[in-house]
Amino acid sequence: MDFSIVAANAGLFLEGVWTTVWMVTCALVLGLLLSVPLAVLRASPNRLVSGPVFAYTYFFRGTPLLVQLFMIYYGLGQFPAVQQSIFWPLLREAWFCALLAFTLNTAAYTTEILRGAIEVTPAGEIEAAKAAGMSRFLMLRRIVLPSAFRRALPAYGNEVIFMLHGSAVASVVTIIDITGAARLVQSRAYAPYEAFITAGMLYLVLTFALVWLFRALEHRMRAHLRRPVG
Repeated sequence: MDFSIVAANAGLFLEGVWTTVWMVTCALVLGLLLSVPLAVLRASPNRLVSGPVFAYTYFFRGTPLLVQLFMIYYGLGQFPAVQQSIFWPLLREAWFCALLAFTLNTAAYTTEILRGAIEVTPAGEIEAAKAAGMSRFLMLRRIVLPSAFRRALPAYGNEVIFMLHGSAVASVVTIIDITGAARLVQSRAYAPYEAFITAGMLYLVLTFALVWLFRALEHRMRAHLRRPVG
């Protein structure tokens, strides 16, 4: 492996890391904010309420992220109404289309993760909240959602890692993320081994950081379940 090629393109790889980190972070934050109310609606026994949310999650979980990105980046621009709308200055930008695709995709998965956690909330907690005179909104805010977040954390940690790895598709729409930087180095230096080994190592470092972060978060959120020492 020729490390001089990697060293010569270190700035490009750092740019790719920054692009990957901010895009994935923004998508995860927006997706989580969107998924919380959707998960509550999805858990509703009323099919008129949960049905549209199910259709949304079924579509985005049932189709590849790359196809979703192509539909947004290449598909929306063919409609004159979209080109003449106030959203066109954003929809014609590759970064916004990628961010939108990532957000909608991760929101669909997170909705189903939270929905499952909400539905297995112990009945005793619900009855205790009702006996205390809590309203439905207060019960959701103080009992159901905090309890659901603790149960959903391991599965959500996996979704965050999957989103990080899935973000590599952004490179196909000219975005210089980690994979995009590797492709650019490969085309310039004709060194695919050096380019993609470096990209893989960068993804590995980011994944390790996420695993450590979620383990620490799980440890903190489950502190009340551990027996006191002594």
